[in-house]
Amino acid sequence: MKTLSVLLVIVLMSVVATDKTADSVHDFELNDIEGEKISLKKFEGNVLLIVNTASECGFTPQYEGLQALYEEYEGKGLTILGFPANNFGGQEPGTDEEIKQFCSVNYGVNFPMFSKISVKGNDIHPLFDYLTSQDNPDFTGEIKWNFEKFLVSKEGKLLHRFRSKVTPKSDEIINAVDEALKM
Repeated sequence: MKTLSVLLVIVLMSVVATDKTADSVHDFELNDIEGEKISLKKFEGNVLLIVNTASECGFTPQYEGLQALYEEYEGKGLTILGFPANNFGGQEPGTDEEIKQFCSVNYGVNFPMFSKISVKGNDIHPLFDYLTSQDNPDFTGEIKWNFEKFLVSKEGKLLHRFRSKVTPKSDEIINAVDEALKM
């Protein structure tokens, strides 16, 4: 058992080391909410707003603003990517199918949603490990709560981070998205 534990630690360390070499968010592959493996290279050329989401959070109504922002800016080159996470107060307990249904029925979400992952802690997904450690004019470090937002350039580089209280339709996000789309 001890040998297996040591081997597992070595394997996990090599996976994390590999992911630290990522040059952009386009270097990551994840499962979408349907279970299909998706390369984020698919979104090259689009500005991305990456959001860690939860269905039972005080910020959950932000899904409405995210969907409105997506509808307004999708044709201009913005894609919103939702990543359900159960890291904060057990506020995303559902299965992928339950999350998908909740988002569709309650908020009409049709922007890309991904399979539930961890966005902090020892089991943090490498994408969020990458995002939380990238230099940007705002802040770095671990995610504090659900609905933090990461604005990513067309080239896959982190431009800005926004805490949960910054709403999707705020001037702060709208201005940052408009600026990113001009780049």
